[in-house]
Amino acid sequence: MPPLVRPVRPTDTLTRDALAVLQPGFTGTTAPDWLLRRLGEGLTSVGLFGRNVANPDQLAALTARLRREREDVLVAVDEEGGDVTRLEVRGGSSFPGNHALGAVDDPALTRAVARELGRRLAECGITLNWAPSADVNSNPDNPVIGVRSFGADPHLVARHTAAYVEGLQSAGVAACTKHFPGHGDTAVDSHLDLPRIAADLATLRERELVPFHAAVAAGTRAVMSAHILLPALDGDRPATLSPAALHGLLRAPATEGGLGFDGLIVTDGMEMRAISATYGIERGSVLALAAGADAICVGGGLADEDTVLRLRDALVAAVRDGELPEERLADAAERVRALARWTQAADAGEGAARKGAVPAPDIGLTAARRALRRTAGGQPWAPLTGAAYVAAFTPLANIAVGDETPWGVAAELARLLPGTDTGTYTADAATTAGTPALVADLLTAAAGRRVVAVVRDVHRHPWMADALDALLAARPDTAVVEMGVPQAPPRGALHLATHGAARVCGRAAAEALTGRR
Repeated sequence: MPPLVRPVRPTDTLTRDALAVLQPGFTGTTAPDWLLRRLGEGLTSVGLFGRNVANPDQLAALTARLRREREDVLVAVDEEGGDVTRLEVRGGSSFPGNHALGAVDDPALTRAVARELGRRLAECGITLNWAPSADVNSNPDNPVIGVRSFGADPHLVARHTAAYVEGLQSAGVAACTKHFPGHGDTAVDSHLDLPRIAADLATLRERELVPFHAAVAAGTRAVMSAHILLPALDGDRPATLSPAALHGLLRAPATEGGLGFDGLIVTDGMEMRAISATYGIERGSVLALAAGADAICVGGGLADEDTVLRLRDALVAAVRDGELPEERLADAAERVRALARWTQAADAGEGAARKGAVPAPDIGLTAARRALRRTAGGQPWAPLTGAAYVAAFTPLANIAVGDETPWGVAAELARLLPGTDTGTYTADAATTAGTPALVADLLTAAAGRRVVAVVRDVHRHPWMADALDALLAARPDTAVVEMGVPQAPPRGALHLATHGAARVCGRAAAEALTGRR
């Protein structure tokens, strides 16, 4: 029996269009009444976050409930795999992230990983994935991209971005390539402040835009804008609010120097301080729509009905005041609905194929193993055979990753070597106690066991580098596992670079440390 679909409640066209362009979130693992009500009034998209996910069955039930209210609802999630996971937020991802895939540099593997990820998303009722990241990680000090990027070479990033888009969309899930026009050359996290990129337009075209050209050519259904200021394009407004960036560069045809993109333009989260602290989310949303964005992403931090109503009313008021052309709002709303129709058709077409497809449950682990890079130190390395001590040097998690998702090798190593213990060491501990005291405490905790030091972007954290050097001076037999960007010279008796901190990356490292699976 087909699911019950409630009739759409009549509202005026302007209000329906204003609701259609919003992509809000909510709290809890069941859909609140207010959200269901707004879906009946014109809301077309819903964004899911880790807080909304308990397990695949619960997620499938949640998305089915949304579809009983609106059959073509776009259900979006930020599931990059690797460090940024929502499906497996509490256990760690079954897929390595972009940097690991870029290290392997096999586009067929990237395509297969993205297809399997898409298959799992589709099984849970997800139709739009805010991925992949097409940012070129050209600044090693970047605090927010890092292993979320395929790498620092624009052409490598381009071929894997295209492969990822193709793989994901072959499973019937729309890709949303981000963060246009490129967030890789920043030393500031746009969750916290407004980054400024000083690159000239020629550099932008030769570096940042290369992967976005590839994504457009591969047929990406959506592109997400970045909250970054690029004076070469617009000296006053960040890309999300800039007509020069969205209309003049992303939408414009190639004959006019643009990318010719005709799909959905989605903003990054409007609560991020790069927008909210300067413009406010209501004003920012009006400016984004006027600049050429089609969908307003909000809900990572503000996830209630009041936020939806405030934004709806701000857009309606802007049209009535003549600040936002009614035709622009109508065009944006129609683009959202067009993508919703595409996902419905893709589900119908790909659904049968998915049912007959053979799942590839080990593709993520296979990719993580292939991405692992091993460097031996100055002395022979003997695999671990007994319980070890894992010293996790833990930086502050960036907001995109969050601090809910576990990382490291301790859990996987304990599975192979029962009795393995772990200790966490942070910048606060290094500052409060001092590096010598921190390392002394670590050695006491290790109690003669062999030590595995786990780091993440050690090149960006002087306290971490100092503590690691002091540890290696005292215990040169220590193995080092770098789970971020392996920018610093290898250290330790054994140095492993996993190119990411996903659960499968930890498992691949644990296998290399012990010589067993």
